[in-house]
Amino acid sequence: MRIWLPPVFLAVLLYGLSVGMPVLEPLFQWLQPDKQTVIYERESFLFLLQNHLLLVVVSAAVGAFVAVAGGIFATRPSGRDFLPLVSQVASIGQTFPPVAVLALAVPVLGFGEAPILVALILYGLLPILRNTLAGLEGVDPTVREAARGMGMSPGQILFRAELPLAGRVILAGIRTSVTINIATAAIGSTIGARTLGDPVIAGLVNGNTAYVLQGAILIGLLALTTDSLFEALERIWDRRFSPQAAV
Repeated sequence: MRIWLPPVFLAVLLYGLSVGMPVLEPLFQWLQPDKQTVIYERESFLFLLQNHLLLVVVSAAVGAFVAVAGGIFATRPSGRDFLPLVSQVASIGQTFPPVAVLALAVPVLGFGEAPILVALILYGLLPILRNTLAGLEGVDPTVREAARGMGMSPGQILFRAELPLAGRVILAGIRTSVTINIATAAIGSTIGARTLGDPVIAGLVNGNTAYVLQGAILIGLLALTTDSLFEALERIWDRRFSPQAAV
């Protein structure tokens, strides 16, 4: 149970700040004495947090599915010739800055959540794909041979031996991708998506440092909570799967 204490504590703190930010008004008033309004009120922080998190979760799910599937395909005998192509396609997502992706996507998809989702998916592919390739390529060949000797089919070897052993590395790639996208999602506020970037953008436009701090604190805390959650999941994966248990 101790392994879950850090993410649970951070999640409770994140929720408490999202709901109770007005309680800190005296502190922000002290930091920004020249502003009459120091608590961002255009949208509730809890709503912005939920929408921000939804964008990250959806993009991470799509990106992880595509990247892991691409990594599996590129490490199979029938797909090894496509390994350079798969890597290059995934690299495109991080070659173009998210702002450039938004500039290209908005004329096609319009304003709102759709363009930032496209940007987040493309931007998050490379870390997951790299780790998937590294994890699968790092599986000891003797494990595969032992699995074949037990009469396992290629599919059984993949799901019962290779993926359990590579899972820790793949999870680390997803962890990196999600953490990056939590910060990147904030720029969605510039094209009409409702995210925790809203108070940051509003603060920059109006010269209100208190708004900027409120958005930045919640984004940072969300990133810490997510990172802590993935750390717990990686530890559990290590305990559950081992070379002996996989075969």
